[in-house]
Amino acid sequence: MKHFINIKDIPKKDLRKIIIDAKKRKNARKKLNNLEVDKGSPLKGKLLIQMFEKSSLRTRLSFYLAIKQLGGSTLTLRADELHLSKGGESIEDTAKILSNFGNAFMFRTDSDKKLEEFKKYLSIPIINGLSPSSHPTQILSDVFTVEEIKKKPISKLNVTWIGDSNNVLNSLIAASIKFDFKLNIGCPKNYQPNENILNYIKDNKNKIFLYNDKKKSVNGADVIFSDKVISMNDKVDKIKKLNHFKKFKIDKKLMSFAKKDCIFLHCLPRGKEVDEKVFSSKQSKVWQQALNRIHVQKSILLYCFGKLR
Repeated sequence: MKHFINIKDIPKKDLRKIIIDAKKRKNARKKLNNLEVDKGSPLKGKLLIQMFEKSSLRTRLSFYLAIKQLGGSTLTLRADELHLSKGGESIEDTAKILSNFGNAFMFRTDSDKKLEEFKKYLSIPIINGLSPSSHPTQILSDVFTVEEIKKKPISKLNVTWIGDSNNVLNSLIAASIKFDFKLNIGCPKNYQPNENILNYIKDNKNKIFLYNDKKKSVNGADVIFSDKVISMNDKVDKIKKLNHFKKFKIDKKLMSFAKKDCIFLHCLPRGKEVDEKVFSSKQSKVWQQALNRIHVQKSILLYCFGKLR
């Protein structure tokens, strides 16, 4: 049994195995419909329990299809309907019930502490579907997408992030260190990664560079990533924050400073951080990026169950 909580805590060889398996599984499904099961039904009889404390569209849909295509089933719980939130039941007791009824637990949470506490008491694998500090399933899928489109290892590419320092960027930083690719981060000075993340970068002798100039950050980029500037439950002066990011909007002019074949990726939902002409352009691969979540999360599930091919 293995958990999937943070990219930084998972061996590089295991992350690479997940990507290789996802590629094989995607290729094998070219003639299959969404609900048709993979050959061999590797997770037949397994139940994935999902719980969402934060809004979800892509994570919810992709994990539903992922476990279905592997031959298993899924049950989605609403956090506000459980004794955990309404009746004062402890995480320890909730975790023991989940372990008795299900075979894996995917948790999208507003608390990293809750995630770690569930891990402590569960006797089944736990997968981080998003937490305040990390979004590992998203970023591993993004690495898969980049390599699929560029047809080369991400270690040979220049990646740029334009936007806020959030959970998605934290996981992208961890991926940069694990997969050894150059990462430029472009953001206003007051929105750089926190001290813990900066120390993590420093300790790992990385290829990560911070810029407060968006043009410098995209120079020579093969890939430009972004995310919505105002994240879910962002407790800030939203008007003030949006004003700070006005100069970091991703438009056609900015894309011209990157390589001609540079692609644009966005984990969605989008906001005002990207111009429509970029978002809807041929360089934008956001729909392929979103769909690939299914394939990579299937391999993440198999990794957690110890069944990677």
